[in-house]
Amino acid sequence: MSREPNEDSRRFLVKLTLNGKERTGYCEPRTTLCDFLRHHLGATGTHVGCEHGVCGACTVNVDGKPVRSCLMFAFQADGLQVNTVEGVAGEDGRLSALQQAFRRHHALQCGFCTPGMLISCQDLLDRNPRPSREEVLEVVSGHLCRCTGYVGIVNAVLDAAARQRELK
Repeated sequence: MSREPNEDSRRFLVKLTLNGKERTGYCEPRTTLCDFLRHHLGATGTHVGCEHGVCGACTVNVDGKPVRSCLMFAFQADGLQVNTVEGVAGEDGRLSALQQAFRRHHALQCGFCTPGMLISCQDLLDRNPRPSREEVLEVVSGHLCRCTGYVGIVNAVLDAAARQRELK
């Protein structure tokens, strides 16, 4: 966090890389990363749910690791790389294999949990291209979904993993 105050001396400059692009904004030291992303940088795909780190809706990727952005202050992300659901699709806007699988398997209904779920599940696939059903269940169990019953989500992740392996 830069100690360069703006006109309001209680706000500080935060510089980070958001979905591959350098971004800056001013915020109070108590601003959470999810609020900074949504209200200061316009990354509204990051959803705010419980604000206690339980539901997983606010999950983003910070320097290669899934993080509950409601539990992290924006200034803690200064100088770091943050990827949100807006960065999951390709640069051409084409849906990722995981997003396509979510669509095929009806792995979303209201969509509130979907951004965080996609971030966590993509992290799993990046670390393990051959996850077992139990490993997928472990990841999705860290997210609250009130609509799908998780069956479609688990099937989508396993399908995306299989399709990605076929392409290699």
